[in-house]
Amino acid sequence: MSLTEGILCSKSHEYLLEKDGKYIIGLTDYAIEQLGDIVFLELPDIGAEFVKGEVFATIESVKAASEIYMPISGKIVDINEAVVDNPEILNESPYEKGWLVKVESETAHIDSIDLLEYEDYKEEIA
Repeated sequence: MSLTEGILCSKSHEYLLEKDGKYIIGLTDYAIEQLGDIVFLELPDIGAEFVKGEVFATIESVKAASEIYMPISGKIVDINEAVVDNPEILNESPYEKGWLVKVESETAHIDSIDLLEYEDYKEEIA
């Protein structure tokens, strides 16, 4: 099983992975590569609710600051404190250790219709 198996990606470079009824959201390896060395990350509070397409986090690298968009509507049920304290984890492991938030969503199956499977996403950005 590859690290990207089951991952869906947005055109704005967020990824979504369903696991145990929750949705793990992070930034794709391509986005991290484009940003360069990550120096700061701001994540929302647990319990915050977001609508698909809404900004839910901000990230800063040595190159740029960017907003991170919610790929599905839902409620934050967990945040990755490790990446807030050590944002360089994103550069090292965007899929295993570098996830950003976990979300509960009633509408993920509808919201995720316009997301691309990882292989299709890689082709589109190539």
